[in-house]
Amino acid sequence: MLPGSETVARLIAETAAIEIMPRFAKLGKDDISEKRPGDLVTVADVAAEARLSRLLLDLLPGSRIVGEEAVAANPKILEALAGDDPVWLVDPIDGTVNFAEAKPIFAVMVALVRRGVTLMGWIHDPVSGVTASAIAGEGAWRGGERLSTARTPSPGAGDGLLWSGNRKLARKIGASAEIIGSVFDLRCAGHEYLALASGEAHVALYHRLHPWDHAPGQLLHREAGGFSALLDGTPYVPRAISSGMLLAPDEASWRRFHALLIAAR
Repeated sequence: MLPGSETVARLIAETAAIEIMPRFAKLGKDDISEKRPGDLVTVADVAAEARLSRLLLDLLPGSRIVGEEAVAANPKILEALAGDDPVWLVDPIDGTVNFAEAKPIFAVMVALVRRGVTLMGWIHDPVSGVTASAIAGEGAWRGGERLSTARTPSPGAGDGLLWSGNRKLARKIGASAEIIGSVFDLRCAGHEYLALASGEAHVALYHRLHPWDHAPGQLLHREAGGFSALLDGTPYVPRAISSGMLLAPDEASWRRFHALLIAAR
């Protein structure tokens, strides 16, 4: 039996209020370190992941945790995704660079997956205190409001999100499509997924597919009516790491942007 979505949302919000927000804009030099060059971790990341891990395991006995910080210390933890046990994916602070720079664009992301299927997902904005959630087959919601992706963009209309590790490539695609009013990178997948699932942005392109960064948001986007697939056309699964993923309002527009992407390379 799945845990109650509202219960999980409450645990996430309480963790953010206890471990994250009291440290926001108050981090000292010794509170920030690098897991690898350019990849930051703060004391808030570590504390939030530890608390959430304990609470989620208690909530669903027999489940396992795959947390960003735990995997950084021991990559073998990722092997849990190949097993039969339900797995909690935890990103304690998505957008750590923003958090460390005292910029209010970061999120807590959690998903419950089993056998390669994302069953439930949550994205919590600690600054606003609002949580978006999705259950497979039951839609996506934020603050009591059902989320819906943008209508299929038409030439010359609308703003959108087209993100790529190669910003020149992203802008080239955006210009050729003639339907993207802007290209922007929030440095926080959680907030980008919220923009996609609420219709504030149209298209996203991701290359680094760490499961804790994308399983919650991909489910939210899908349940809000969107379409996504890996760049080779196969469905996204939380174990995917390197292929790249494109998200769009629907399958027809996905195919259009995919063709533009291939042509721009």
